[in-house]
Amino acid sequence: MKLNLRHKRTMLFATPRIIFALILREIGTSYGRSPGGYLWALAEPVLGIALLTVIFSIGFRTPPIGVNFPLFYATGLLPFLMFVDLSNKVAQAINYSKQLLAYPRVTFIDALLGRFILNFLTQFLVAFITLAGVILCFDTRAALNFSQIASGLGLIAALSFGLGTFNCFMMSMFQIWQRIYAIFTRPLLLLSGVIFLYSTVPEPYRGWLWYNPLVHIVGRVRAGFYPNYDAPFVSVSYVYAISAFFGIFGLLLLRRYHRDILER
Repeated sequence: MKLNLRHKRTMLFATPRIIFALILREIGTSYGRSPGGYLWALAEPVLGIALLTVIFSIGFRTPPIGVNFPLFYATGLLPFLMFVDLSNKVAQAINYSKQLLAYPRVTFIDALLGRFILNFLTQFLVAFITLAGVILCFDTRAALNFSQIASGLGLIAALSFGLGTFNCFMMSMFQIWQRIYAIFTRPLLLLSGVIFLYSTVPEPYRGWLWYNPLVHIVGRVRAGFYPNYDAPFVSVSYVYAISAFFGIFGLLLLRRYHRDILER
């Protein structure tokens, strides 16, 4: 009994160290070989988003809300890209750490959490730098509501991890799933409220869009920058329910089949 308790206690303290080691490994393998390393990983998406923002602001000088189109576009695009990057990185966690998962102490949950934590922090820094640059360079008249912004980040994290975990199983077991998923999610940029307001969409299309959880996420994040923006359609419980469903289902499938995946 004492040996079992000691073993469980050892594993409990080992897991954070393993996750931290996986994070350091990914930093070294993904960013260590390129010029600029991790700094370039931050600068590249920031510059890309800034360029897209400038291009769109030329064609759309008057935003649907507020007085500055770059801020309107950034508050829609950044949550969307954050979700896409995070969910894709989590989905490839087992394939990325397949060799390390051969060690008994490294579990698939360690691989999922390691990739999620590093890339969440990376995307958060990208969003922070981009939005800070927009607010400092333009007259945005933004009034930040940090509780709303934090709530939006929580929704992004939950949905990214939940759907990413489910896709981790599907993409690891069925190679064709990655192509199928890419086809079905390609229109999401136009269907998630990035360049329009949900309230401006006519019925019955507005009712259909409500079931897209990204519409709720973008609405919650935007509410954190526009004090007069009312987003009563946002359902936090709906997004968390979708996230929990895919996350729990994905974890159960990975627990059952992760050894089969490693032997493929």
